[in-house]
Amino acid sequence: MVFASLDQFDNLVGALAATLTTIAFIPQAWMTWKSKRAEGVSLGMYSIFTSGVAMWLLYGVLICAWPVIIANVFTLALALFILVMKLRFG
Repeated sequence: MVFASLDQFDNLVGALAATLTTIAFIPQAWMTWKSKRAEGVSLGMYSIFTSGVAMWLLYGVLICAWPVIIANVFTLALALFILVMKLRFG
């Protein structure tokens, strides 16, 4: 019984972590879109980060872990959006 509760707690913590790390990109994406400026965005960091998120997504697909897949699909979309805005607006 205790193990079942711990498993549910683990899933809750994982879901909360995935949600927070994904929505953390929304303010940057919104600000970049709204201002049409991306001088403060590091091209190197976002390139490496976006590649890493793509690898996490692939990992989630390989192990059939839907929470990893869903979180990384959204994170990848936001990171790619910011990366494209950086390339477009500098």
